[in-house]
Parts: sequence; structure tokens; C-alpha cells
Amino acid sequence: MAENRRARSGHTTKTASPRTSSRRGPEHAARAACESLERLICHPAEGVSAVRRKDDGWCVVVDVLEVPRIPDTTSLLASYEVQIDDQGELMEYSRVRRYRRGSADE
Repeated sequence: MAENRRARSGHTTKTASPRTSSRRGPEHAARAACESLERLICHPAEGVSAVRRKDDGWCVVVDVLEVPRIPDTTSLLASYEVQIDDQGELMEYSRVRRYRRGSADE
């Protein structure tokens, strides 16, 4: 009888997602890359500008605020390439670019 009430009310129970394997998606990789990088370099992540799948994990480009300035358009930011394995563990990172917030891409 409880099942009938649930069916009539539109209430359904969620089933397990088909993506519950040990492999995790790009959202998990981006979050793990930002958190790991922030802990290592002690600068806040501003965002993620790229996520790329690799054979052994993920390559994530994280944009970081390195030198805050006033006005904000003169702050220095950097892009770091972060390699994350399938479990979200940091394998390596390197700074690939440093730029002023107000500067346009070339």
C-alpha cells in the first residue's frame, strides 16, 4: 500500500548511478586539482580553464591569484597545469603562464 501512495505522489527512489566505478569525472578532477594546488602553493584558485582526460588520469589547468593588487585589474594571476590520477591524487604540477588580470589573451 505504501508503494501505491509513493507511485501516486510522484515520489520515486533514486537508483545507483551507472558511473559508480573507480573512475571519476572531470568535475571531481577539477575540484581535486584546485584543492591540492591551493594547499601546496598557498594561493587561492580563481577557477579552472581546462580539463583534459589522459591515459593515467586528468590534466587540469587551474588559474590562481598570486599577487592581489588594487585596482583588481592589475593583480597577477598564473595558470598551473596539474596532473591528477584517477583517484584524485596529485601527480605533478607546473606553472605555465603568469599574467595581469586586465590583460587580454594574445
